[in-house]
Amino acid sequence: MRITLPVRFAAVLALALSGTLLSPLAMAQQNYPSRPIRIIVGFLPGSSNDTLARFVGLKLGERFGQQIVVDNRPGANGIIGGDLTAKANADGHTLLLMSVSHAMSAAVYNKLPYDPVKSFTPIAMLGAGPLVLVAHPSFAANGVKELIDLAKSKPNALTYSSAGTGGINHFGGALFARTAGVQLTHVPYKGGAPALTDVMAGQISMMWGTMPLSLAQVRAGKVKALGITSTKRSSLLPNVPTIAESGAPGYEIATWWGMLAPAGVPAPIVGKLNTEISGIITQPDSAQRLAAEGAEPWPLSSAAYTKVIQSEIEKWTRVAREAGIRAE
Repeated sequence: MRITLPVRFAAVLALALSGTLLSPLAMAQQNYPSRPIRIIVGFLPGSSNDTLARFVGLKLGERFGQQIVVDNRPGANGIIGGDLTAKANADGHTLLLMSVSHAMSAAVYNKLPYDPVKSFTPIAMLGAGPLVLVAHPSFAANGVKELIDLAKSKPNALTYSSAGTGGINHFGGALFARTAGVQLTHVPYKGGAPALTDVMAGQISMMWGTMPLSLAQVRAGKVKALGITSTKRSSLLPNVPTIAESGAPGYEIATWWGMLAPAGVPAPIVGKLNTEISGIITQPDSAQRLAAEGAEPWPLSSAAYTKVIQSEIEKWTRVAREAGIRAE
């Protein structure tokens, strides 16, 4: 015998059943975050990635009412942290604060333990800023033109440090050498902080450092700034000329930071994270904090952020090929 339910009752029953079937996933997304969020940083404490992760993490924790744990996993120019993130659960509780180094690693390594695009879900951009070329106060050159003359008189005698082979600092020096027609010796370190420390100690000639890492040391007189890597001067160091204007026309390089998650994070969670992080970096106090560290807010949608990553990988792959930068 066939039983026919009233249309209204049947519709309500169907809705209830569908809600029951979908409720675990829907509730997980609705209740996100349901536990502490881990932000993985592939660099040492004190690096620009670490500084921004802790700043954004503190604000994000206040908004979500959850603890935010910064987990430093330094090594291989951020690849170790990237690999750990790529293999984590795609539930939004593991994030990666990455930088342009993510794209540069893809450009210089023949094989990565993950796909730099397909293995991740782009969450939100944070900001972007120039590098600053710094040297020990006693360094013979006081400007870019003097540096070029000195380097030409002593091929390969001048050294520059970096946070690792194929990173932003390495690219900064390599591009400068090619643009200025000089020969410099690259000295890689396991992190930006120790790389800058040896410049301050006079063990290394110079470094193309990020603003968050270098600015305080410039202001303290522990290093001197020879040039800015952007096309216009920085308001933070208005008396420091750009490298392009002071001896190396056409030179330009900048860094940027953003948040990734493992591939497959549900769209509602991505949207929620993007909204909150973008809201954080565009608040007056947050924008001021970013500016104090040499960065300008750069809020983007997840889709737009994906395009940035793809275009940056293409760009730095060309640069690495032309400059002969390869990592073992």
